[in-house]
Amino acid sequence: MAKTSSAKKAHRVAGRRAVFNVRRKKVMKEAVKKTGKLIVAKDLKNAEKSMPDLYKAIDKAAKHGTIKKNTAARMKSRIAKRLSAASK
Repeated sequence: MAKTSSAKKAHRVAGRRAVFNVRRKKVMKEAVKKTGKLIVAKDLKNAEKSMPDLYKAIDKAAKHGTIKKNTAARMKSRIAKRLSAASK
């Protein structure tokens, strides 16, 4: 357990931030799964419509430090690559 007052405050802050991070990560993962399912189902029209929401969720998670910037770029690149391959 934290002893100093600053360590106790840091512990409280970390707890609050963890809630936000879990929420952002969950939204992001759900968006990735949704788009992935649409691509697998060959529903390319709806998959393309879901891309902005997916990008928004990934970018938000990267902006706030939930995931790293390169991880976000890699995720966006891979899903776009899958969509492109499916549309050919």
